[in-house]
Amino acid sequence: MRIGVLGGSFNPPHKMHFKMGLDLINKGYVDKIIYVPTGSKYKYKNNLIADEHRFKMLELMIKNDSRFEVSDYELKDYVVYTCDTLKYFKEMYPNDDIYFVCGADNLSYVDEWKNGIFLLENYKFLVIKRYTDDIDEILKRYDKYRDNIIISDVEPDSLSSTEIRNRIKNSEDILELLDKDVYEYIISNNLYE
Repeated sequence: MRIGVLGGSFNPPHKMHFKMGLDLINKGYVDKIIYVPTGSKYKYKNNLIADEHRFKMLELMIKNDSRFEVSDYELKDYVVYTCDTLKYFKEMYPNDDIYFVCGADNLSYVDEWKNGIFLLENYKFLVIKRYTDDIDEILKRYDKYRDNIIISDVEPDSLSSTEIRNRIKNSEDILELLDKDVYEYIISNNLYE
């Protein structure tokens, strides 16, 4: 089986997060997607709501499709790096292929990550192009690892969680951007107000 590990803050998870995973499955890149919310100890994200809320919203978003899963692996009291996460899933699924799903913007500086070169050498990167990234330039930089980099034809995510949070603060409607149960969870828990 081919398993896509899709990390992110999911603050909140929205319809484009689900569609991206669904497209990766339907277009034959992977058989399963595991959403991995970033822990709140991650230093580059200082506006995250509580881990349990983001985890629960992801569960609600994927509840009707067995090809999706949510993992709490990174929701710890300390920072968990991508290299640790991928190692964990490789140990959990030793006979399966693990694909790290990321945007081209993330791929552009993976060599700066903890054990980034090791990741390029040992894991498959399933890349979602962004409108603003020069993918050819990025691939030239990592030409040595090209066999492990797959550029998908999945449409980039034009919707952002930041936009949704801002709309909530401005009392604008967000229902069309979210799974109905995720929307109701946000409202009932007064999140992002």
